[in-house]
Amino acid sequence: MFTLEPPASRLVAAAPLYLQIAEGLLDRIESGELAPGDRLPPERALSEMLGVNRLTLRRALRTLETQGLLTRHQGKGTYVAAPKIERQAAQLVSFTRGMRRRGFTPGIRLVAVEERPVEAALARELRLPTSAPVYDILRIRTLNQEPMLLERYTLSVRRFPGLRRFDLEARSLYEILETEYQVVIQRARQSLEPVVASEYEAGLLGLEPGAPLMLERRLSFDARGGPVEHGRDLYRGDRFRFTTETAPWDPSLGATWAGPPTRPGKDGKA
Repeated sequence: MFTLEPPASRLVAAAPLYLQIAEGLLDRIESGELAPGDRLPPERALSEMLGVNRLTLRRALRTLETQGLLTRHQGKGTYVAAPKIERQAAQLVSFTRGMRRRGFTPGIRLVAVEERPVEAALARELRLPTSAPVYDILRIRTLNQEPMLLERYTLSVRRFPGLRRFDLEARSLYEILETEYQVVIQRARQSLEPVVASEYEAGLLGLEPGAPLMLERRLSFDARGGPVEHGRDLYRGDRFRFTTETAPWDPSLGATWAGPPTRPGKDGKA
């Protein structure tokens, strides 16, 4: 039977009550006491159990929902969400292989392939002349047929002529580059930042506008250190968690972080 104690008075007084409630529910989820798929009691019963008004309770539930820990189904109630999928932020890992190892069925939906002149900032990154032609490829990645992320690639048309003739819904882009053009991705420079979904992005991912996303920007390099492609991927914030490892502390560097361990590999994200 579901029970939940009111927030303890020993909690920091400065913490808003709704955050204390959210923290208590989070503890239950992380301990496994509340498992994925479990339904929470109705709002009225839960607010009485906690001794708070329903407005405060709704703020707590909304906080956990925004973090992807709870899901609400109209007319059915609030449920504990499926656990988030971990992505290694410091490695180039095959998305398809990684998801298959986790028991998912990955898929690709091609949204658009366009050729356009590259803008100045991206031309510098890719070491291309200003206004050189590039491919702009937009794809949706799915897991068990559910949209999970949007990925956008920008590549040189002159370096990869005829790229559009290959099946971009059935093949890994990095595999195409290696097999058809003998270009192997060896490393990448990546950054992560939280963003919110635009109306267009939300429509493609089946989310509400303003839903949390994680933006991964990427510039990949070949064996000679030349830039190959620029990536801009949007992961659903309610389904993914990004992890990394730190290198062993080097006393000679003082408090300076030595950076993540280097693990080069030819497997691309695609």
